[in-house]
Amino acid sequence: MMKNILNKLASLLLAASAWAGTAAFTVAHAVNDLPGGPAVRQLNLHPPVTKIAEELVWLHWFMLILCAVIFVAVFGVMFYSIWKHRKSVGHKAATFHESVTVEIVWTIIPFIIVILMALPATKMVVAMKDTSNADLTIKATGYQWKWGYDYLKGEGEGIGFLSTLDPAQRAMSSSGHPPPTDDYLLKVDHPLVVPVGKKIRIIVTADDVIHSFMVPSFGIKQDAIPGFVRDTWFRAEKTGDFYGQCVELCGKEHAYMPIHVKVLAAEDYSKWVDGERKSLAAKMDDPSKVWTLADLGARGEKVYAANCAACHQPNGKGAGPIKPLDGSKVVLSADKSQEVATVLNGRANTAMPAWKQLSDTEIAAVITFTKNNWSNKTGQLVQPSEVLALRK
Repeated sequence: MMKNILNKLASLLLAASAWAGTAAFTVAHAVNDLPGGPAVRQLNLHPPVTKIAEELVWLHWFMLILCAVIFVAVFGVMFYSIWKHRKSVGHKAATFHESVTVEIVWTIIPFIIVILMALPATKMVVAMKDTSNADLTIKATGYQWKWGYDYLKGEGEGIGFLSTLDPAQRAMSSSGHPPPTDDYLLKVDHPLVVPVGKKIRIIVTADDVIHSFMVPSFGIKQDAIPGFVRDTWFRAEKTGDFYGQCVELCGKEHAYMPIHVKVLAAEDYSKWVDGERKSLAAKMDDPSKVWTLADLGARGEKVYAANCAACHQPNGKGAGPIKPLDGSKVVLSADKSQEVATVLNGRANTAMPAWKQLSDTEIAAVITFTKNNWSNKTGQLVQPSEVLALRK
């Protein structure tokens, strides 16, 4: 009963706000609402697609309305008393020292109010932290500036990939005049895929600085802290695409670290798992294979576009603190181990992360590509076996 009343009040408030917004702003928006993501002139929380998110919306309105009622009641009594008992109409201030009754009342009533607020909030927090009996466990690792997903347990175990902002979206942002786009800075090259109706446990950590994993439609937000492992969970009740972002200021490209979760029906999810496993098997190259310069360069171009171009730029010139690869001493050096070590282990106190998650062949290919592209014409190539030998 109480929940229905709150929902009706919330709907009335939103309708009134939307009407006021429409009356005040008549300019048509070229951007439309993004299902599963932000909406134009959004006033309320995201439409929930999990029980937890639904309860959070209810709790939000419960607290808001309760606080509003308290505000109106307290200040209403205060202003009424000031007006009704003002000196100009002949009232004189009462003289008394204390009232035990009043002190008991103003202690008990706030205590009851606090309990009424604490009970549903505590129940919600406990439910949000219950990650037991998950059907699928996925580790989400924050990097500057992308997410890495590893399927640890359940259907899809062993699958892992990086999820990076779509290069076309970055290009739009870099232009300074991006066209109206519904999913602006939210489109990724490889979304996180989960089945509908299953309990998904997300283990959250970070590789470099503090990030934060948040998907509003699921009602989840968990900080990703280097050296620490935390977890959260959700059970999506609808199929579709749902969006979030890193919500911890993590560096200059914080805005380019979106989260895209694709929720599929059970059958479609199984098909996706089969496809990913075949793709991973195809990438499991023999590190002892000897490649030609042309073949490694072609493979490296794809690896570079998917993982490196976002920071070093497609032309290899870099930007700001990102070092250029075109003309780099490390890239041009005859000592190939320098660049191999840099790609494998990253560089401390810089924006260069470790790329150990790439295969030996992928690393060999992308290094070969950088050594023979743009103005870099070294003629050098790195074989996968050389990368394997330098792995720590």
